[in-house]
Amino acid sequence: MKLLEGKTALITGAARGIGKALALRFAAEGANIAFTDLVIDENGKATEAEIEALGVKAKGYASNAADFAQTKDVVAKVIEDFGRIDILVNNAGITKDGLMMRMTEAQWDAVIAVNLKSAFNFINAVLPSMLRQRSGSIINMASVVGVHGNAGQSNYAASKAGLIALAKSIAQEVGSRGIRANAIAPGFIETAMTAALPDEVRAEWTNKIPLRRGGKPEDIADVATFLASDMSSYVTGQVIQVDGGMNM
Repeated sequence: MKLLEGKTALITGAARGIGKALALRFAAEGANIAFTDLVIDENGKATEAEIEALGVKAKGYASNAADFAQTKDVVAKVIEDFGRIDILVNNAGITKDGLMMRMTEAQWDAVIAVNLKSAFNFINAVLPSMLRQRSGSIINMASVVGVHGNAGQSNYAASKAGLIALAKSIAQEVGSRGIRANAIAPGFIETAMTAALPDEVRAEWTNKIPLRRGGKPEDIADVATFLASDMSSYVTGQVIQVDGGMNM
């Protein structure tokens, strides 16, 4: 039997990058996949088809994760379409970097809204269903920056630290009802975003990593699969750094 056979996962920001890698890995392990993104364009439709090709049900939903009312509506639609939600992955995220003295209020608000408020929105909307089921796994996609901070990314670091504290708090609130909540803190992961960095910057990052390579989205998907599955049934309130040993 596959690790996630018969389960339904809802993943935010899953049309590309780490979110897409998670969706494909979960599907390969037997999970039906509902995913959201700001728009479900040709790329989103292609992701949907790619997931379905693995023999599971998949559907993409256009949704602004930072909007509380929209999130309530989309979660209700997912439950109507799939019957239940067993796994929630809060993966939606953006960056708007800048030194504190130059950061605008708009930069701060946008990152906090998309990265942190969206997780509150989805957890708040999904919890009633999970409480009725007396089971569920919630995974917040944080960052090593949320653990250690990073100059020029105070908004991003604060949002990711918030995701870690949110997971720990939810774990304490609903653990007695069979619901687990954890966070993953990726390090330097090779995605389209990091591919745009200059070669010398990428080399500098790689030299700081004991394993001497950047991570792959699949490295994150492996850890997420563990946390989503019953293999981690006694793991809750934890943050797992997946960074090649960059931060010890």
